[in-house]
Amino acid sequence: MKYIYYSLILFSLICTLSACSYFEADQIQNVGFITDTEIDNNPWTEQGYEAMQEIGDSYDINVYYEEKIETMHQVQETVDEFVNNGVNLIYGHSNIYGEYFMSLAESYPDVQFVYVNGGESGENVTSLNFNAHAMGFFAGMVAGNMTESNEIGVISAYYWQPEVEGFFEGVNYVNQEAEITLDYLNDWNDTELALDNYTKMKEQNVDVFYPTGDAFSESILQEAEQDDLYAIGYMTDQREVAPNAVLTSTIQHIGELYQLVADNFNQQELEGKIYTYDFNDEFISLGEFHPSVPDDVQMQVEDDIEAYMETGLLPNEY
Repeated sequence: MKYIYYSLILFSLICTLSACSYFEADQIQNVGFITDTEIDNNPWTEQGYEAMQEIGDSYDINVYYEEKIETMHQVQETVDEFVNNGVNLIYGHSNIYGEYFMSLAESYPDVQFVYVNGGESGENVTSLNFNAHAMGFFAGMVAGNMTESNEIGVISAYYWQPEVEGFFEGVNYVNQEAEITLDYLNDWNDTELALDNYTKMKEQNVDVFYPTGDAFSESILQEAEQDDLYAIGYMTDQREVAPNAVLTSTIQHIGELYQLVADNFNQQELEGKIYTYDFNDEFISLGEFHPSVPDDVQMQVEDDIEAYMETGLLPNEY
């Protein structure tokens, strides 16, 4: 089993339909992984990369990967390289790849394209979506119960993130006196700007933070710990990042989901459609609670999650 990093070079010949049709039908040959960020120091991307390693080991196949792939031209070059190395299952670790994969899919009918958090799919294009609204809601319940200043801050990558809307609702459900300040960066990775926003919010007496960005969440959590403030972890269980600050974490288990996708593809059970996952599927969860979160708050959140799994309704929808 080997893992191979490629520096992109421009192919003089683009893979034609006939050149791309040597795969055994719907069984994994090799796997490709592309991401629009660097893998190191990004918990979300690290999860995806580690999942690729596990898939490679479990099927005894090669894994090819490329990072910082952002444009259609770069995606085209990367897909060509992958396919020429026998890749027939390609993971795009961002929602930006939906449009690109849809444009390429017809030219590669024997390749299955998979990407996350998008609204487009095709015969050989699969979209994996998380119901992030609900996880944000339950994190908001924790934050609303734990703020002492009634000032809560959300530092998000984008204003449209569903976990942000859910967080607002969760806070309001348990604490209507709390004020929530939202700053968004229009960028998943701008740690410097995120830290600037953190400083401004701290000066406004914010005492609980929810940083919803892959690359900058750890930095915000560590700053909150240094300042004896609280925060909610993002994407992974981040208690270890700042054990004195993290109240809980909103977790999306992308690694386990990627493994399931590989298994389903190999068994010819993966469809080209939009899949959505939630707490019921065990691909979304809350992380370990901080000891300072009262037992009654923990129990209420856990009971409400259980009720949500049974009814599909959040507590404010009863």
